[in-house]
Amino acid sequence: MAEETIFSKIIRREIPADIVYQDELVTAFRDIAPKAPTHILIIPNVLIPTVNDVQPAHEQALGRMMTVAAKIARDEGIAEDGYRLIVNCNQHGGQEVYHIHMHLVGGRPLGPMLAH
Repeated sequence: MAEETIFSKIIRREIPADIVYQDELVTAFRDIAPKAPTHILIIPNVLIPTVNDVQPAHEQALGRMMTVAAKIARDEGIAEDGYRLIVNCNQHGGQEVYHIHMHLVGGRPLGPMLAH
């Protein structure tokens, strides 16, 4: 069994977070150290540590993450100009919290995806 993370406590609202969306499958909240004017994390309510741990049973929650990202982008007023969705996996991918999550970032030009 995977260990709970701080995200599990956010989902259960045991610790404060600026939650912008929550339903039975996913929770979305503002990043506490934003890298862009809009920086929101979208997470499945079930603990999946990394992309490597995704199973077919997770497809509904992961699909919901995408539809919620589009909804939030519209709500935040960044859909038309554009935004970036990022999912990191493990250490080399830059993952810091081992509960799969998608970063929705936008609100300004983001530049190249990777530094050289």
